[in-house]
Amino acid sequence: MSSAASPRKPGVTPFRLKYAPHFGMFRNLANDDPIDQLKFAADQGFTAWEDNGMAGRPVAEQERIGKALTDLGMTFGVFVVSMDTAWGPHFVEGKEESRELFLKDCRAAVEVAQRVNATWMTVVPGTMVPNLEMGYQTANVVDQLRRGAEIFEPHGLVMVLEALNPWRDHPGQFLSKIPQAFEVCRAVNSPSCKILFDLYHQQVTEGNLIPNIYLAWNEIAYFQIGDNPGRCEPGTGEINYKNVFGHIHAKGYDGVLGMEHGASIRGAEGETAVIDAYRAADTF
Repeated sequence: MSSAASPRKPGVTPFRLKYAPHFGMFRNLANDDPIDQLKFAADQGFTAWEDNGMAGRPVAEQERIGKALTDLGMTFGVFVVSMDTAWGPHFVEGKEESRELFLKDCRAAVEVAQRVNATWMTVVPGTMVPNLEMGYQTANVVDQLRRGAEIFEPHGLVMVLEALNPWRDHPGQFLSKIPQAFEVCRAVNSPSCKILFDLYHQQVTEGNLIPNIYLAWNEIAYFQIGDNPGRCEPGTGEINYKNVFGHIHAKGYDGVLGMEHGASIRGAEGETAVIDAYRAADTF
């Protein structure tokens, strides 16, 4: 479907919260062109978008996407600051070469953010090591994040720390729970270091979603979505997303909620089911 064949649907009500699809999520209903996917999502009432791999796209493509987002009035969510430092002990060991690699990626991320008008960028603080007490590892992580925050603060940008579940997807990661992320953010003590609360990961790791949302509220800057088990659209697993979204809305949240999940049904039918699932959950 070309963008010319997909006029804005008359009477479509925007979603109450800023749910953010990603590239490929509506490939069958739109097409492979990123701009057509953005236009299609806007036609369905979505007002935000995210792309983990934005930093790896060519500059010209970043600029093209950024212009389309502005033209459509859509908010851009997260991209990942550094894939290189997310999957090794690049934070916990406190080594200067790892710190400089991360800070180089932070400086590059500022330029990417400016091209797509982004505010938030995902940081995963790497893996643990078995031969160093957790207190020392935590201190090294905090020190490195403080250095990153110094780069982002003058630009009003926010790195959001994502805790990943150790049971199903990411064993060995340093950051796995929301109370731990809260503690780290308080120690970094910067408006440029906050929490990315991934509801799928935290349902796997510890549950207790709504109480942890309330307890960590002042340090949360971003949410991501996925039901459990399966990591698909709301309504396919055990999380009562209508209730969770209602609580987030009631707290006055006006940020982005990234749709970081797959579809439970393949093809165009599955993409339609994703849209329908969000309409059903957005009725709080």
